[in-house]
Amino acid sequence: MSTVLDEAVLEDRPEVDVSLLAASLRLDRDSPVVLSLDIGTSGIRAALFDGRGEKIESLIDTPSSGIYPELSIGLDTDADVLVGLVGNSLNLAFERVPLLVSRVDYVAISCFWHSLLGVDSAGNPLTPVFGWADRRAAGAVAELQATFDETEVHARTGCRFHPSYWPAKLLWLKKERGEIFRKARRWLSFSDYLSLRLFGDATTSVSMASATGLLDQKTCRWDYELLAELGVAPEQLPPIAAGGEAIRFQPQTSISNLPPLEGAAWFPAIGDGAANNIGASCVGVDRAALMIGTSGAMRVLFAGNPPARMRPELFCYRADRDRLVIGGALSDGGGLYQWMKQTMNGLYADPEIESALSVMKPDAHGLSVLPFWFGERATGWSSSATGSILGFTAQTKPIEILRAGMESVCYRFAALAAALDTVAPKAAIVGTGNALLSSPTWAQMLADVLGRQIELSATREASTRGAALLALEAVGKIDGLETIDPSPGPVYEPNMAHHSIYAGASERQQKLYDKLNGSFKSQV
Repeated sequence: MSTVLDEAVLEDRPEVDVSLLAASLRLDRDSPVVLSLDIGTSGIRAALFDGRGEKIESLIDTPSSGIYPELSIGLDTDADVLVGLVGNSLNLAFERVPLLVSRVDYVAISCFWHSLLGVDSAGNPLTPVFGWADRRAAGAVAELQATFDETEVHARTGCRFHPSYWPAKLLWLKKERGEIFRKARRWLSFSDYLSLRLFGDATTSVSMASATGLLDQKTCRWDYELLAELGVAPEQLPPIAAGGEAIRFQPQTSISNLPPLEGAAWFPAIGDGAANNIGASCVGVDRAALMIGTSGAMRVLFAGNPPARMRPELFCYRADRDRLVIGGALSDGGGLYQWMKQTMNGLYADPEIESALSVMKPDAHGLSVLPFWFGERATGWSSSATGSILGFTAQTKPIEILRAGMESVCYRFAALAAALDTVAPKAAIVGTGNALLSSPTWAQMLADVLGRQIELSATREASTRGAALLALEAVGKIDGLETIDPSPGPVYEPNMAHHSIYAGASERQQKLYDKLNGSFKSQV
């Protein structure tokens, strides 16, 4: 295997940040330092936090443009290239703060959910990294639905049958890539593979395992019934970390160019959605996180037991062995915005776009959009849904199409919010995600469509903060996630006159969805 840090992907070295040098000198010598790394489909971010979970400084924010956009649009991604990029990001981060390198006590990681790759007996990749947006396993969904009672499996695993999850991906590989399926000795998430490369140990967190579709959410063990039908042995999956989430990993000395963090305690990666909720202080049924990044999601995180029956629109994952994450994910969010902006040459620069959007009347364009450019997850979980725009005229302008696309995402959130109200009926809605936090117009649009107040999170790097807070709780440095007070951000009140207009447009979208849903299913 190649070394973790690939010199070919190293960028220009950053200058040492003088302000961070000063911060390292001011920091209490007895205060622990946490390096938190967020590995997302839109980039890699890193930040340092103190023992109270307060951010010392952001270190890096490297966008994925031109690096690994394949993950967010369902194309194959090379696992070792991703490992090299993570290592490169660590190097770049620590070159900014050489005096704090030796001060790092804990390393916490947030990583994208749902990825899958197969490795051979030596740990070498046999497959690319398959991400959540890969829809080649759509045909396997129908076979799973014919074999199992999906309602029962959903209640057990918290996951519907869908190409995003491991059961469909593994069945597709078994049917279509049989030789590779037989050669594979282990099936891993990307974060598990990263751990294998760094430490020689692919132990996974219950959080990462919970979003595969193969974990029994009640027992926190792999689901043997599904594995038997798929022809996968339990030992082919990574062991799940037991007893707390804290495991002290020691990097292998054979790994070259790794920043000197050998004395730090490394925590198994947790799912980025769970970390986002924690970082935004949405850790009870009274606060729901509504996130628009590359994709979108709405989730509540709370301590408790999985429900006996799941609403069909919702998933149930875990942040740890005590806390559930219940909600739904939309495949389209900021990614759809970027696609429309880049595809329609009539649009302007970002500030001009935001200004133009802000003065437009609700649903004035007359368009109906099904925002399934990257497929559908919640609420219908169709395996083959595609995007649609209805109502074009010769007078339709590109900015109107963009506005209609953004409104259409809000309508899907409204349907998702109605389902989530059965779990958390009085939850305040907290907006997170860079795409949402960057657009006041989108935030107001959401408040108007939902007819509910939206409070934007004051934490822009919620996933890095969330991973750090969970690590600090695990080692007893903070009393509990619930004791961390939220940082208030701007609040958007709904315009109920606009809400009435949007209610009609949302109903129009739903009728279009219902008409096309049968054709979506027939394509499976």
